[in-house]
Amino acid sequence: MRFYAGPTLLAIDELGYLALPAEAAAAILQVASQRYLKTSIVLTSNRGVGSWGEILGDTTVAAAMLDRLFHRSVVLNLDGDSYRLRAHHAANDTLRRTTTGTRQPLT
Repeated sequence: MRFYAGPTLLAIDELGYLALPAEAAAAILQVASQRYLKTSIVLTSNRGVGSWGEILGDTTVAAAMLDRLFHRSVVLNLDGDSYRLRAHHAANDTLRRTTTGTRQPLT
């Protein structure tokens, strides 16, 4: 636990990409509790907070974690295509223009 509680900033990327077993959800709650009001956490997720009970496997654990995370936080909600999808669409558009002269979807 000291390893995760120690850094000034802890980044947790893609929480919710996969459902977590109960032990992992409890460990993340414990990390958030240890760091609460002491150090910072940056957390990214492709899921809304309403589905965190499903991700963590327990709505009580999710509520406790969100309570600690949101108490003194700034929440940024980004919406739109990811950078990877944006690059993919740009590459496809370029390919279409060079091969067909139009921007029509390939069939």
